[in-house]
Amino acid sequence: MTRVEMNRRQLVKGLLATGAVALAGTGCGGESAGATAVGKLSVGQVSQSIAFFPLFVATKKGYFKDEGVAFDDPPVLGNGSKVAAALKSGSIQVGGGVMTDVFKLSEIEDDIRLVADLVDKYYIDIITGKKFKGAAVSASLDERTKSLKGKKIGITGPGSGTEALVIYLFAKAGLDAKKDAELVNLGSEPTAALGALKNGQVDALSFAQPLAQQAEAAGTGTLYISPCRGDIPGLVDVSHGVFFTTQSVQKKKAKEIAAFQRALVRAKKDIRGNDTAEVKKLLAEYRSGMPDATLEALLPLLKSEIPATNAFKRSSFDAAVTFHKSAGLITKTPDYDRLVPSNLRET
Repeated sequence: MTRVEMNRRQLVKGLLATGAVALAGTGCGGESAGATAVGKLSVGQVSQSIAFFPLFVATKKGYFKDEGVAFDDPPVLGNGSKVAAALKSGSIQVGGGVMTDVFKLSEIEDDIRLVADLVDKYYIDIITGKKFKGAAVSASLDERTKSLKGKKIGITGPGSGTEALVIYLFAKAGLDAKKDAELVNLGSEPTAALGALKNGQVDALSFAQPLAQQAEAAGTGTLYISPCRGDIPGLVDVSHGVFFTTQSVQKKKAKEIAAFQRALVRAKKDIRGNDTAEVKKLLAEYRSGMPDATLEALLPLLKSEIPATNAFKRSSFDAAVTFHKSAGLITKTPDYDRLVPSNLRET
């Protein structure tokens, strides 16, 4: 062995001993977790609602890898406050949540930026249990809301879009949700929420799709109030499910975020396309255990609620602002031109 080869071996041994060279694990998309930061993002989401189905589709079909970005399986953080905290702490770079999270965070932080519109409908429903006594589903919205007075209503947590809907409905009916009802924090796990409804721990739930469809298919609940069904004027076409980030991440990870956005659009095209059998198969995998009836009920909803692009229509953004201000959830009017990057604006 030559002296050069001996020196080289000693150098490598020294680097390994100090940890400067190490074997790296494999991240999503098959890229090494020890690779350079280029092409990597850290993503987190609030739940496994239908809003994040495009993320699942794009991952399963390899679109993120095709477009040049990779990330590990996104942690499900349970509520919007935790997503916002993770984003601000830097433990994630892109957060998946609802406009409630974005608006509330942007009131105290001026660097929040939107990344993608995932669902352009308010996809949270009020589901009542089988022992619920109140106005019929066919009654007026005001009558149904007043029937919730004094009831225990399950939500994912404080500051969430699920809480926001209850506050808004009660305010419209001249009530105060925090005084005239008992809001029970259940977290975002669908099984736990359905169990709480079935066992009488709560009288009703305010939860994202597809919980209502699951409850009806299982015979444990009734879809009582649904914005997507047209029950609440002003909440039919409204920016709701979103991905968001910070201005610093947007600049530092511009290429990765652009790739992330392109992959989402490809997945949305598939979901809205004609291959219903494939979408149903992917949906069954995304939310394993859902009965066939639930899957069939969800398929037309997905096509109508998930937009073709990542852009934010000004009218939908303004509808979201009106909703949050009417419910007293925000005091400042969010700035469309600040929150929405120029390439995502749609008049």
